Amino acid sequence: MSTRDIKDLRTLLLGDAQADRVVPPTGFTARLTLFASGAMAFLAVFALALSMASGRLATRWADELARSATVRISAPADQMAAQTEAALRLLRQTPGVASVRAFTDEEQAALLLPWFGPDLPLDDLPVPRLIEVIETADGFDPTGLRLRLQAEVPGAVLDDHTRWRRPLVVAADRLRLLGWVSILLIGGAMAAMITLAANAALAANRQVIEVLRLVGARDAYIAGAFVRRFTLRGLFGATVGMGCGLLGILFLPQVSDEGGFLTGLGFTGPGWLLPLVIPVLAAVVAFLATGFAARRTLRSLA
Repeated sequence: MSTRDIKDLRTLLLGDAQADRVVPPTGFTARLTLFASGAMAFLAVFALALSMASGRLATRWADELARSATVRISAPADQMAAQTEAALRLLRQTPGVASVRAFTDEEQAALLLPWFGPDLPLDDLPVPRLIEVIETADGFDPTGLRLRLQAEVPGAVLDDHTRWRRPLVVAADRLRLLGWVSILLIGGAMAAMITLAANAALAANRQVIEVLRLVGARDAYIAGAFVRRFTLRGLFGATVGMGCGLLGILFLPQVSDEGGFLTGLGFTGPGWLLPLVIPVLAAVVAFLATGFAARRTLRSLA
């Protein structure tokens, strides 16, 4: 950072009492700037939370399904035990399979509980037997395993979760991308509204600006007063909006297995520090937007 940048930053923070009088401290432009920065920061907190939660969800789904597969055995009741044992024996001999186990009746009833209720009579229904297959790091050949199962265990069907895993991970990744796009759109909307507010303030003070020019004030001095006032307004409004957004996040449901992806949409661990960047970015957006509006307006008044 150069000496000039440090001087500009110091001037921005400390300001100039005489220059600050150029900008109206209250009125429509002040309320618009505060409301725009606060509302956009509030929305940015939720967009950031959605993006981070979607990233965690994509990672979790990929990890949980990437190294697991399921064998489903459909057979008459008198052949179910024999085919299950044959499938277990074949799977244990398959290269790339780390471990296998057959689900118990209680485990299968627990899987069906959300759809059929607690009083499901498994003994009276032709419920297939499920076998969980855990792969090694190298994995197994699904095509070859399907052929072996078809030949030795006719009632067995292999599901390597590929058709389930890929759409879920893609959907979660797109949700994460949507969150980041939303943040960019929020920043653009805030910049547009602050630019409009700055243009209105400059137009309302046109006579004051002309008088300042007559007494020798430079355009940089005049523009600096507007930039400082609107930057601080943006910083204050975004800080309030961020605080309200974090309070809203705290009231969201926490992570739970029962809630699925509808829970745990907040921040975790160091992620709670990320929203603190939002007011700073809002101040930067206000700084750039006001500076652009001030330079353009002052050139038009020349």
